[in-house]
Amino acid sequence: MNNLAVAEKPLMAWSGQTLLRKPAPFLPMSRAEMDELGWDACDIVLVTGDAYVDHPSFGMAIIGRLLEAQGFRVGIISQPDWHSAEPFKALGRPLVFFGVTGGNMDSMVNRYTADRRIRSDDAYTPGGEGGKRPDRCTVVYAQRCREAFKDVPIILGGIEASLRRIAHYDYWSEKVRRSILADAKADLLLYGNAERAVVEVAHRLADGESPRDLDDIRGVALFRRVPENYTELPADDLDSADEGASRQSGDTVVRLPSCEQVEQDKEAYARASRVLHREANPGNARALVQKHGDRDLWLNPPPIPLTSDEMDAVYDLPYARAPHPSYGDQKIPAWDMIKFSVTIMRGCFGGCTFCSITEHEGRIIQNRSEKSILQEIEKIRDKTPGFTGVISDIGGPTANMYRMACKDPKVEKACRLPSCVFPDICPNLNTSHDELISLYRKVRETKGIKKVMVASGVRYDLAVQSPKYVEELVTHHVGGYLKIAPEHTERGPLDKMMKPGIGTYNRFKKMFDAAVQKAGKKYFLIPYFIAAHPGTTDEDMMNLALWLKKNRYRADQVQTFLPSPMATATAMYHTGVNPLRGVRHGASEPVEAIKGLRQRRLHKAFLRYHDPDNWPILRDALRAMGRADLIGSRPEQLVPAHQPPGTGKAAGTKRPVRPGGGKTQRFTTKGVPMIRK
Repeated sequence: MNNLAVAEKPLMAWSGQTLLRKPAPFLPMSRAEMDELGWDACDIVLVTGDAYVDHPSFGMAIIGRLLEAQGFRVGIISQPDWHSAEPFKALGRPLVFFGVTGGNMDSMVNRYTADRRIRSDDAYTPGGEGGKRPDRCTVVYAQRCREAFKDVPIILGGIEASLRRIAHYDYWSEKVRRSILADAKADLLLYGNAERAVVEVAHRLADGESPRDLDDIRGVALFRRVPENYTELPADDLDSADEGASRQSGDTVVRLPSCEQVEQDKEAYARASRVLHREANPGNARALVQKHGDRDLWLNPPPIPLTSDEMDAVYDLPYARAPHPSYGDQKIPAWDMIKFSVTIMRGCFGGCTFCSITEHEGRIIQNRSEKSILQEIEKIRDKTPGFTGVISDIGGPTANMYRMACKDPKVEKACRLPSCVFPDICPNLNTSHDELISLYRKVRETKGIKKVMVASGVRYDLAVQSPKYVEELVTHHVGGYLKIAPEHTERGPLDKMMKPGIGTYNRFKKMFDAAVQKAGKKYFLIPYFIAAHPGTTDEDMMNLALWLKKNRYRADQVQTFLPSPMATATAMYHTGVNPLRGVRHGASEPVEAIKGLRQRRLHKAFLRYHDPDNWPILRDALRAMGRADLIGSRPEQLVPAHQPPGTGKAAGTKRPVRPGGGKTQRFTTKGVPMIRK
């Protein structure tokens, strides 16, 4: 029998198995704090790349408080000096396990820009100081934990581990890296929202089981052999159109192309990405296996989403709702940003290919109850210093997916589509905003609350289904401007992003402007766009720039596509293949990726067409594209013909002359030769 088919044990059903203790004011970060609590040892030590802020917006606080509620003594080692194992011994030998995470962000995304430049700051560090964690810090921390106490089990978790759980393309080293579990030499990896898994792992390890015995827990990755009673479905045969999709009764596992295959064959990488994303619905996902050398990396199906009661239990834990006192008066920018905000849901069914939310949190929305949300708002009002009556945000990964779900649980369980809203909104999706509107109104009615802002991104293709919601949003929850993300105007890149067409944005803007006029406000939409996304041509970017100019938008900051680990768009970028469609040798759909620095700079320049520093490169590109008609001073033209004195230095820097004299320099823009004289 497949143990994974058994109904999940309720999250808090384990609590009675261990003697419960009084909650600590803060989880201890030093021996002195342990002594004050009367502890001779920690059962579990959590190591994190973030500052320790005891608040449910920080992953280590959630996991730590949840394990504390199970009766475990939990300590925190935050941003340790990784140059030796000594800081990892600060709390002594943990009796059950080390839990290791990079923090709320992948450490490489946190430290480097899309142009691979080192960021000077870190929002999750006291004082906003950069450089307080190593590159790939989950790997480094795990190795130091092993050096400190080599016999203690090491469990990886968090977004860095989650998104690097199989062999994956790493943008910063420009190569395919093996699973982070192999590099870290850890015992287990918990992916996704790991509350269920970490509670069961903790209790079973405490009861004497070994990590290799925990192969029946959802959301767990480990190295193990394929059991003899399992049937392997081959997704690693790229000459077959089946892609391991055939369904069979009994225990089955889908074999992904091996680590070695995906390193050497880009179509194999695209096939692995496609199958991984297709096996993402907890209702029908099967176990996956991927060979790494002579070992098999095994991934159990994703965790079952938390119920509202379970979500409430997690968010109602006794958080101090503040940074650890050891930081003194140092500012932690991420904390300052969220301390007056409230998370009401998790997950996203949008499936945008450049985003990692669905891969990590899943596409089934997990909701808190109104009661739990209102209680948290009262705690913010009563306990958070500096609160002036303004809730800075009420939302989640998106602002307006609260209580949205498939109308039929049987359909939801069977569905294998990557998005509920692309290419169109699924007719089985309940898009009602009524419960969210009701929640907004109750929050506004809470004593001491003056204003409730919605700063989470609004999914405008859902919002247009509810004019009532748009009016409620504009009348009560917008302050000056509202940020939304159409990402592009052209169908080519939008299809690769799995985003709605610009017509949907236009519908939303019309509704937004009408609501603004009715409310007598002066509010504006701020649309966000991505440059250099896979599948984007220079003509696409030119058309987007013309749209921006026609609509009088000037982007102060632009986002260049960053290939984050495991995202579908990253697979497109690396392989030149579209994994949204079937992948096999000789029959895969090609996707052109924008990889060269000059090409990426050009796409970014189109988004900032109004910046004089970008005019030289835009003039060169427009001439090469046969669109010199867009150079001039008329309203319909994109850039002026003449450069203002003192501008254009960055874009107009002379390129080095090749040996042989002053020959013409050539470079290519999407296959169009450009001549720079």
